[in-house]
Amino acid sequence: MLSLLIFLPLVAALLILVLPSRFQQQYKYITLGVSLIQFVLSLFIYLKFNSSSLAAGISKESQYQLVEKLPWIRLNLGNIGSLEIDYFLGIDGLSMPFLILSALVTFVATLASWEIKTKLKAYFSLFLLLNTAVIGVFCALDFFLFYIFYELMLLPLYFLIGIWGGIRREYAAIKFFLYTLFGSVFMLLVIIGLYFSVINPATGNHTFNMILMMDPANYSYGSIFSAIADKNLFGISARLLAFIVLFVAFAIKVPIVPLHTWLPDAHVEAPTPVSIILAGLLLKVGGYGIIRICYSIFPDAAMQSAWWIGLIGVVSILYGALNALAQTDLKRLIAYSSVSHMGFVLLGIASSTTEGVSGAMLQMISHGGLSAMLFFLVGMIYDRVHDREIANFRGLAEIMPQFTAFVIIAFFASLGLPGFSAFMAEAFSLIGAFTSEQVNGLLPRWMAVAASIGILLSAAYFLWTLQRMFFGQTRLKGGEEWLSKLSDVNTREKFALIPLAALALALGIFPSLLFDKMNASVLAFVQLISG
Repeated sequence: MLSLLIFLPLVAALLILVLPSRFQQQYKYITLGVSLIQFVLSLFIYLKFNSSSLAAGISKESQYQLVEKLPWIRLNLGNIGSLEIDYFLGIDGLSMPFLILSALVTFVATLASWEIKTKLKAYFSLFLLLNTAVIGVFCALDFFLFYIFYELMLLPLYFLIGIWGGIRREYAAIKFFLYTLFGSVFMLLVIIGLYFSVINPATGNHTFNMILMMDPANYSYGSIFSAIADKNLFGISARLLAFIVLFVAFAIKVPIVPLHTWLPDAHVEAPTPVSIILAGLLLKVGGYGIIRICYSIFPDAAMQSAWWIGLIGVVSILYGALNALAQTDLKRLIAYSSVSHMGFVLLGIASSTTEGVSGAMLQMISHGGLSAMLFFLVGMIYDRVHDREIANFRGLAEIMPQFTAFVIIAFFASLGLPGFSAFMAEAFSLIGAFTSEQVNGLLPRWMAVAASIGILLSAAYFLWTLQRMFFGQTRLKGGEEWLSKLSDVNTREKFALIPLAALALALGIFPSLLFDKMNASVLAFVQLISG
């Protein structure tokens, strides 16, 4: 079933490539059909997911579900054994929620793609290739396979931004590509080091198996990443240096301050569907990578770095919120709000408490849906009048009442109003950070207090934007021409917005929909990293 989820979009992309151009209006329906099938499959996986079977820990292969494991690459290397790379897929409570999020966000992005009018064959083929890569990242349990999917995301995103983006699209695409490539090139060195450090006890060969990498017993004696090896590089222990390299690679995706500068440029220049995927999914790949790889494989280095990671989270929360407050472009405001909200993910993970990690997971799912909703709403305005400057709009509630209602839901949900998912996520992240000093002594309580100021700032920039754009007497820069173009929400747009609003409300009122499925995996994760 996981292979079907991953490769169905790739098959559809190949179908689009071989279809004659006279069928170009059907490309979007093929893509929409694939996203709907994926969503149905992900819901089926969610309903059949057995959360009670995960109590034994995430470092045991038997605790993963829907496992697919086949020998992929086998190469005799002589005296050092055989190269062992497997096609290895599986999910647990930490990865399963991202399958539903990926399918939902892809569905919304597909509906937003209705506004793409040029080079449709290339656009939808790249869009579906990106879909395959994202789902693959969340399912892969072989580090080599994970890296292939991780790098594969770069190619379609580079072209989707660089060809269908705004005026400075080439600059934004190259900046995004170089930032991400910088992190992943050094990640490859760590992957190679891990490969030659870990032995598969069943075969006696070195392996890329990520689950085996989580167990210190599988490291060969004296290898560079062995917990008992006294190896230092540049005056830093090899394990700590590897952790830092992997953390930076994933933190660029999150993104953290000061590695965030690609994000506002990419969002402003990217077309609406790509902005939706960037904020809704790509940022979550960074957070997922920190949990699944950085913390799970190097828990000792993670504990050693917890204070600094918590500090980075707090700085990102406050810096992103203050920058959002200063923006005049609506899309750039939401981009900086993403930097702020993803800071809560880092803070929750750094606390290494059950509450904090649960809050970080919920924040990623919550923000994935809400950011997709916000960028879709901004895209609706831009598609109608090709302008996003906040000062150029006033009194939109009079002429677009349904649109205003969706904006109010998205804004209030994002700022953490009780009853919505972001409130539960940020509350649990702050609880984890606040109790960390008592539970494990990793984070001081002032970090939780400082992070809570970010919630106040998010209320300030969202409410101020709402007041300026939607209330008061209607005044538009484009006058009567804009007034005729600013039509209210149509049926296609409602199909995209209603599921996202429902997700935010459902997880706000019933967070157990997510917590129940991932609780055992979170407990096992906290136990793994705390020793």
